[in-house]
Amino acid sequence: MMSATVPPPVPPPPIRPLRQRMADWLVWGGVAILLVISAKAVELDRFPLLFTNSANMREMGRAFLAPDFSLWPQYVANMWLTLQIALWGTTLAVLLAIPLGLAAARNVSPPWLQQPVRRLLDLFRAVPDLVIGTIFLVAVGLGPFPGVLALTINTCGVLGKLFSEAVEAIDPRPVEGVRAVGAGPLHEVVWGVMPQVAPLWTSYALYRFESNARAATVLGLIGAGGIGQQLFESMQGFQYGQTAAIVIVIVVAVSLIDLLSQALRQRLL
Repeated sequence: MMSATVPPPVPPPPIRPLRQRMADWLVWGGVAILLVISAKAVELDRFPLLFTNSANMREMGRAFLAPDFSLWPQYVANMWLTLQIALWGTTLAVLLAIPLGLAAARNVSPPWLQQPVRRLLDLFRAVPDLVIGTIFLVAVGLGPFPGVLALTINTCGVLGKLFSEAVEAIDPRPVEGVRAVGAGPLHEVVWGVMPQVAPLWTSYALYRFESNARAATVLGLIGAGGIGQQLFESMQGFQYGQTAAIVIVIVVAVSLIDLLSQALRQRLL
């Protein structure tokens, strides 16, 4: 009869130096102090109003329990327009983010090019979609086109950063192999970099399309068209039954996009 093998004892975790532990305490202490200080700024003292004014919330909630689907063809058409805005915004952003992401990568581009491109991507990410959309709205007028442009700029900033980080994390050996046969920089990128980052880039792009489907809804509030504009109009008119129906359409559409995107990412990665 064979005896069971006793696994070796798990060694205790290494003791970190006192200086590192003190640095951790300072960081977490600073976070705790910041939370305490900011509690007043964000008015957390109004939290009890959720219970004292619950009657008002119940009144509005009852209105949402009776969704009005009488205008469902409009809901579906506007949701489809919103998805098209998100699709074009994401597609144009990917086309811009590919060269910008390569230009921002430390292991591909020289420093004189990296830093300006990185700051440009920071600017694209920092400006909210609504602000960008309003600027383009003044230039091109109401409609879905300013929404597409707003999503393009903001998404380009996000994807450009993610793409550059993916490039910086590649295995350098394939690039060195391409370089060893006398290939130029363009061939190094095409044959040494792109095969390694393409699946991850595609996953990032799909995720941003999911996010843009929701962001395009918000852009409808400033007149960019789509389901968001109809949602805003129903709320302004206190048509809570229509509002509830529109929200249901949005939730169903976003859930379907999430399932499709998840299936595609699993096949790619």
